[in-house]
Amino acid sequence: MRRAPAFWSAKPGWQSTLLAPLAALYAAGTARRVAQPSKFVADVPVICVGNLSAGGTGKTPVVIALAEMLRDAGKQVAVVTRGYGGSLDGPARVDPEKHSADEAGDEPLLLTGFAQVWVSKDRAEGARAAVENGADVILLDDGFQNPDVAKDLSLVVVDAGVGFGNGKVIPAGPLREPVKVGIKRADALVLIGSPGQREAFEAPPGVPVLGAELLPLQTGLLLEGLPVLAFAGIGRPEKFFETLRRQGADIRRTVPLGDHQPLTTGLMTRLDGEAKARGLQLVTTEKDAVRLPPSFRQQVMTIPVRLVFQDPTAIAELLAPLIEL
Repeated sequence: MRRAPAFWSAKPGWQSTLLAPLAALYAAGTARRVAQPSKFVADVPVICVGNLSAGGTGKTPVVIALAEMLRDAGKQVAVVTRGYGGSLDGPARVDPEKHSADEAGDEPLLLTGFAQVWVSKDRAEGARAAVENGADVILLDDGFQNPDVAKDLSLVVVDAGVGFGNGKVIPAGPLREPVKVGIKRADALVLIGSPGQREAFEAPPGVPVLGAELLPLQTGLLLEGLPVLAFAGIGRPEKFFETLRRQGADIRRTVPLGDHQPLTTGLMTRLDGEAKARGLQLVTTEKDAVRLPPSFRQQVMTIPVRLVFQDPTAIAELLAPLIEL
């Protein structure tokens, strides 16, 4: 996936003005799609984790956090996802022993460590397959603008570091639909960022805000003073690099890649050669690690992060009416 244009994160300028007619068409198309009736109404709770912006905002860590909460409550959780970047049409249950990132997508492979995962380009068929295979709660990964599956709870994830960018709809800005339109269908915002970033964010009125932060999992990895070459192909690589800095890593070079960008043998050979020549440790994210060529997996340090809710009782109370936590 290509990196977002710089003007998407700036104050609206001539580019967004020029693209306003196309943005209006895009917003109208989204509105027509959202207004369509659902193709599948599950007899189990469906919790949608989506966003208003294109690209990564932190949905995967939210899905992982919810899957762990639901699993701890004794629920059989299934994640249903389109499998962005993968070739499977589905519905197919993802098996990390059989499926590669090229087939299933990187996020579905990562999520198999926390729940059963169903990839399906047709989300209604994916949800149906999940229910038929014993799921008693469905986590719909993305799909906030897709009406195919009826939703019982919709959480909109926002990266507090960038908010809603310039506030304009694609291609004039990063939004899939106007904030004031999309927010009416949301039950809550999950605002991810440092305490300072969350405090500076101006939340739209009329919707509860659940503050959260991504923190490194305590794995015993020693980052303090370690000279590293860090690379990341996530929605906003800078978030990962900042996490490494906070952990005391001595970052000598950063390589921001496009979201879901393939980690080809050629690219990794080049990064590995540079790291060895400079005496640096290659470091990346969990999501990127599943896309590594097998021959490089032992050479790259993976830094897992987990989402921590500012107020765990608030999310538990939101889920309770659906799943009796």
